[in-house]
Formats: sequence, C-alpha cells, structure tokens
Amino acid sequence: MNDLQATIGLETHVQLNTKTKIWCGCPVDPHADPNTCCCPVCLGYPGSLPVLNAEAVRKTVQAGLLLNCEIGLHSKHDRKSYFYPDMPKNYQITQYDQPLCIGGELEVEVNGKSKKVRLNRIHLEEDVGKSTHLRGSSGIDYNRAGTPLMEIVTEPDLHSEDEAMAYLSALKQLLQYGGVSDCNLELGNIRCDVNISVAPKGSDTLGVKAEIKNMNSFRNVHRAIAYEVFRQKKAIAEGTPLVQETRGWDDGQGTTFSMRSKEDAHDYRYFPDPDLCSIVLNEEQVEEIKASLPERPREKRARYIQELGLPAADADVILAEQDVAEFFEAVLPHVQGEAKATANWVMTELMRVLTEKECRPADLPLTPEALAGLIKLVQGKTLNAPKAKEVFAELVEQGGDPKAIVEKRGLAQVSDDSAIDAFVQQVIEANPGPVADVQSGKMQAIQFLMGQVMKLSRGKANPKMVQERLKEMLAPE
Repeated sequence: MNDLQATIGLETHVQLNTKTKIWCGCPVDPHADPNTCCCPVCLGYPGSLPVLNAEAVRKTVQAGLLLNCEIGLHSKHDRKSYFYPDMPKNYQITQYDQPLCIGGELEVEVNGKSKKVRLNRIHLEEDVGKSTHLRGSSGIDYNRAGTPLMEIVTEPDLHSEDEAMAYLSALKQLLQYGGVSDCNLELGNIRCDVNISVAPKGSDTLGVKAEIKNMNSFRNVHRAIAYEVFRQKKAIAEGTPLVQETRGWDDGQGTTFSMRSKEDAHDYRYFPDPDLCSIVLNEEQVEEIKASLPERPREKRARYIQELGLPAADADVILAEQDVAEFFEAVLPHVQGEAKATANWVMTELMRVLTEKECRPADLPLTPEALAGLIKLVQGKTLNAPKAKEVFAELVEQGGDPKAIVEKRGLAQVSDDSAIDAFVQQVIEANPGPVADVQSGKMQAIQFLMGQVMKLSRGKANPKMVQERLKEMLAPE
C-alpha cells in the first residue's frame, strides 16, 4: 500500500461572531433556551422575507483578505434544496457560482516544514438548526438556524492527517486573531466536512471520494482521516470496489460508516434566490476593510522573535491562545526591555493558574499593570523569586498593587552586604559538617547551606548574593 497516496480536501464551516443572524434581527446566543431566538424568517414561515446582515458580508470579506483571496465585487445568494428537519424552509440560502471570496491560500507548518494550502473559495451562507437524537425521539433547536456561516473550501492539497490538523489549527488561529469568529469548538463555531480519496502516487486522477460529515473536533478529524485512508488503501489492495459516498464518524469505535450515496451539485437544484438582491461591492469598500485588518498571527510571531527577542518556542506558546497573547502585550508597555521576563511569567505562572481555574485572563483580578509592577520589583531585586510567587498568588486571588502587598507583608528582599554576611556567618557556625563537605570539594552541600540561610532570613535574603558569599567564605585559603 506504500504506492498509494491520500488526497484530502476540507470544507470548514465557521460561524461569524455577529450579534444577530444573517437574514433577521434575532440574536445569536448559543446559551439561550431552545427555540427562544427564532422568528418567522428563522422558521421558514410562508411569506417571510430575508434581509441580509451587512456585518456578515464585512466579516466574510475580512476573512477573505486575511487568507489572500480575491474579493468578488459582484456576488449573489442561491437556494440549495434539500429536505431535512434542521432546515425548515426545505432549502438553504448559500452561494453557488458567485461566492464572495475566490481562491486564496494559507501557509502552515507541518513537522517543521512550511506548506501552502490553496483555497478554492469562501462563501457566505446560513447555518441550520441543531438536532438532538434521543433513544425514542429527536428534537430540533432552531436558535442556531440563520446564524451567519462561512464555508471555506480548500483545493485537494493535503495528503495526511497531520497536514489537515496543521491547516485547521492555523485557520482557527487566524480567524480568531482577525476578529472574524470565536472558533469555539465546544459551541460548534467551527465544524468540518472531510473529503478523502486514495490513488497511485503520481497519478493525475483522484480516486473515488468519500466525504465525512460534520466533524466538530480537530482530534476526531485527525483520527477519522487516519482510519479512512487505511480503509480505502486496504480496499484497493484487496480489489474491493469503492463508491462515492457520505460517511459518518463513530467516535467510540474509531471508525467511519456509510450513511448514503454522495450527492452531486445538480441534486440540490441550485438557483438564484429571488428574495435577495446581488451583493455589489466597490474597490474603495474593500480597501477600507483591508486597512482595518489586525496583525496576522504569523506577523505577530515574527515580531516577537525579531523585535522582542523571544525564542520561537516562547512565541508559539504565547500565541496559541489569543487572550493570553493580548495580556502579554498589555504588560509590555510597563516593563520596557523585559519581554523575556514577562514571557516567563506568562508561560509559567499565569498559564498554570488559567489551567487550574479553567478560566481566561479577563476572569482574574490580576491586571497587566499589576504583573508589570511585580516583574519590576523582581528585576530591581526588591523581591526574590519565592516571595514574588507569593505576591503573584495574592494578585491572582485578590488583585491589588504588588508594591503595597510587599510593604504590608514585609516581603522585601534583603540585599544589604552586612545583613547577608551575618546570616551566612551564623549558618556556617551552626553547620560544621556541611561546611567541611564544601571545603573538601563536595559543592552540592552548598545548596543545603543556602537553604539554611533562606530559612534564617525567612526567605528574604538575595539567593544570588547568598551563594556568592558562601563560596567566598568557604573557599580554601
């Protein structure tokens, strides 16, 4: 089976983070009680007419520009006919032959190598209702129906589950930083259909395609591709015919299963929606949106490395979560020249707390200004590392001013030469055994003596000064 190669195309459905739906004024609220954010338009009542949400168009154009697409100055919406309970009109309003965004690409990194994934298009459509299947019945919540939805379609440029994962992760990050979508997987903001075929390596013709529908977990996309590629390669090796079909994913079994034969475009009977006008943009509008685009994650990463001097690994950790990166950048203006120290605090202490509390930086009493103040106290040698962590813990729980906390609790570091010497001399006199070990060349014993000095000073002594004075006082004459 080594002479066979998989070809993968992804159709990623991304909910736009607008306040209202695409065709009506109903709110987009994933936490609302079922069927409370609906109106005659959402429910497909006869005579109800859609009105396009201009913000949905703007955000789709933003996404297209972030992904280097050509923006279609003239596009339209079409009706895609199908019969399923989650779409009460019995057709979906989508875009067929004149989408808003054409072409485009996304550069991703796979196993340390850069790869460009071409896009076919981005079109703007409406989401459907959410089906819940119980043992003896099914329910439909139409709150989601009519939520603005982008469908981002790749060219068949991917050839492994790792490449697909890298693409989806990069796409999610770009759209979040671009302010286009929250891309919350748990809320279904981003879902994926996966098209997979297998053919001999070097072949100009793709194999028989299977489409796996509605994947809402990147982990499951990875697993499903790995299984489906294996299934198709095994079938070809055994001479078993493959058929074009739609398949589902069984998470428990870790396998795909046949659902139905795959539809072609003519089965949906596309035609222009007669209730909607065409979307007409001009170059000035597109340029205005382009000028408002934020810094892309790859650009931000390059700036962190080149201008701030962060290691690439640090930049990747901080940029992995947008709100963490925003907090990091909010600290920087208050600690000029201390980007690395700030990164260390963010990557270790802050991210540890966020994981433990399962929260975001905005949910904590800790402010960027307070963390900056704490970093300056450490860099200025007013606080040593252990005491700084104590202050950080209080800032996380109660907030406040780090300098005031230090003064109130008497945590300031002792860096006075005479005071350090007094502590060190007292410890040397009280511990002749470890002192003899150090003087005989067993330098690990110096850590014990340092611990005794820190204990004697109640953790306030400057550790670096303590170590230096111990070495000087115990050096062979």
